[in-house]
Amino acid sequence: MSKQSENKAALTIMVQGTASDVGKSLVTAALCRIFRQDGYTVAPFKSQNMSLNSYVTWDGKEIGRAQGMQADACGVLATTDMNPILLKPTREMSSQVVVHGKPLRDFSAREYRESYLPQAGVIVREALARLRSSNDIVVLEGAGSPAEINLKDRDIVNMRMAAWADAPVILVADIDRGGVFASIVGTLELLEPDERERVCGFVINKFRGDVGLLQPGVDWLEERTGKPVLGVLPFLPGLALEDEDSLSLDRKLEEQVKGRPDTLDIVVLRLPRISNFTDADPLYFEADVGLRFVDRLEQWGAPDAVILPGSKNTVEDLLWLRETGLAQQITAFAEKGGHLVGICGGYEMLGAMLLDPAGVESEHKETPGFGFFPFDVKFAGEKKTVRVEGNARAASAWLTEKLPVEGYEIHMGEIIQHGELRQPFAIRSQQAGVESLQVGELTYEGEGACSADGRLWGTFIHGILHNDDLRRAWLNDIREARGWEPLAAELRFRENREEAFDRLAAHTREHLNMPLVYKLLGAGEELGA
Repeated sequence: MSKQSENKAALTIMVQGTASDVGKSLVTAALCRIFRQDGYTVAPFKSQNMSLNSYVTWDGKEIGRAQGMQADACGVLATTDMNPILLKPTREMSSQVVVHGKPLRDFSAREYRESYLPQAGVIVREALARLRSSNDIVVLEGAGSPAEINLKDRDIVNMRMAAWADAPVILVADIDRGGVFASIVGTLELLEPDERERVCGFVINKFRGDVGLLQPGVDWLEERTGKPVLGVLPFLPGLALEDEDSLSLDRKLEEQVKGRPDTLDIVVLRLPRISNFTDADPLYFEADVGLRFVDRLEQWGAPDAVILPGSKNTVEDLLWLRETGLAQQITAFAEKGGHLVGICGGYEMLGAMLLDPAGVESEHKETPGFGFFPFDVKFAGEKKTVRVEGNARAASAWLTEKLPVEGYEIHMGEIIQHGELRQPFAIRSQQAGVESLQVGELTYEGEGACSADGRLWGTFIHGILHNDDLRRAWLNDIREARGWEPLAAELRFRENREEAFDRLAAHTREHLNMPLVYKLLGAGEELGA
């Protein structure tokens, strides 16, 4: 149900932060869910995003993971208007620029700033206008800090975006990292007078302890700045929602509480260019899994299973594994019968050779892979972005046809098979919401590779471990190798996300001055709140 008046543009409000990983994305998601619960049509918006954690929209386009998550909070399908510009770091000082979900090309930081930002500014304003024409409220999210002096003159994501949207700005600060009052006051001091005026209040995030002890600081801050503290949000653990910034990995690992003796030790290789690390998210919430991210040989330990995750530069990350000695450790682990999984870039590494004759990903034309499977990977000029669904094949004892599969693919690599390949999945694409038909039946294609015993497997499918029954079947296979009894598939990760959105919204309502937020937004007058 929409409360929007006919022919009236959506109201806007913007969430900015004093730094990265202060909680902007989740505060934005919380507001999106609250506004939706209150009967408004809502859309998230982030003009420019720098992230290797991406999301594939219903029509096969690529946007930042956080905006996909926020669209879910709004109860709407994600579109590229919600994140028209996505920057995906590739090499040092270089990023792939994705415009409305499709790669444009790689730019150096200087080249992007000097030659492309003016054009990007037009693109993001047009995207926002489309969102405002079809919604009651658009919740904008900034990036990093608005007080980066060296970037402000060509800003398209923080204060200049707020001005284009005529949006009041909520400034979020993370008290957990310390110096919260200094970070807020310092940010305001570095803003121009008109920018400072646009900040309508503060949110102090991730608070732990007795909020009464913080009150003198809150009173001082309000007197010092003349602006209200809209709320102090206590730290909310165990929230099953995706993160966008890899800075959050250590925090999430600290939240794990595992006390049972039959806990599986699962290692994810923390590659320098790790992408879509949210593939491992469900494992945080499995009662019998302890998850670790490893980037040094001395951290290896004695894992029960190892995951090679996605990478924005598969070749460079594979070379890094060899330089650190981790590649040799991975090989020895697999050869001794260890459970090894490769997802997307990690899957590409499991083949015989990585071929990049056109220099799509790196300067290395040919790079040997681990050689576990009889295929080469050739990097193409066009990226594949598509949603898929299907089921597992009877490829091993734990991979059975009863296991449903869905997820998405984002990759430049193409598999060139040169030997018999046992493929564990049969999938079809859902691109643009159109089903592929052949003689009246759905067309499924084989995907991935696995060993006969199922201990070694790989796939291009991001989100493969979000499939609850398949994930539990894999974990039970690892448990069997340890001589432990299997467990029932109790965790329903996707269903838990809806509960998590509602939990986040309830938590935010309790601690945020929502009547004042609505007043600042102008909703009382415009929308009849």
